[in-house]
Amino acid sequence: MTLRVLTRYHLELLVRSQRWLPPGLTYLVVLGLGLSGGDDVSSAAAFSAGLLVPVTGWLVRGAVGAEPAQSRACLVAAAGWARVHLSALLAAALAGLVLGALGLAAVLLLGSGATAAGVAGGAAATVVCVLSGAAVGAVCNRPVVAGPYAVPLGLGAVVAVLLVPGSPANEAVRALVLGARQHAPDVPWWTLPAAAALAAGCCWAAVAAAVRRGD
Repeated sequence: MTLRVLTRYHLELLVRSQRWLPPGLTYLVVLGLGLSGGDDVSSAAAFSAGLLVPVTGWLVRGAVGAEPAQSRACLVAAAGWARVHLSALLAAALAGLVLGALGLAAVLLLGSGATAAGVAGGAAATVVCVLSGAAVGAVCNRPVVAGPYAVPLGLGAVVAVLLVPGSPANEAVRALVLGARQHAPDVPWWTLPAAAALAAGCCWAAVAAAVRRGD
């Protein structure tokens, strides 16, 4: 069973189980409340991207817990723990990207002052924040962290990712906000590979934990 097939299966399971609804609706409602016609595109895109960090982490939590235990055991027997858990993480990240694309489309539709640089910066920040949220979700949920500590640790990690200077999400969102004030949005190019490396490392740690613990 290929990783592509497993990822599609987990994405369909995430949708059918309706575990995407709480994070998805939260994102859409908060974004709708925060946006208004005529907002600067860059600042609105920063708001939309920043929301994706906790939302994608929440989607990861839904994806890794959506499958019943018996079904998961059968899938693991056919494909192994590594592919099964990695495909769940990829499905959550893809769901985050879909939400981010919808949010960015709403920003462009309602906002003003759109430029090619602003659109590119908004798209880059969206991807960076989705990857950062996937990284948080990977290491703050089962099998790395389980029980009552998962949610508070995840919330703390989200705050750190968004507020600590030097993190890819912080730099990408801050660049859009500052760019909106100076009418020259420019998301640092290094945030994309840095966020990808962060997500890859955290996903590797989560997959390794799943293989080691069988969970």
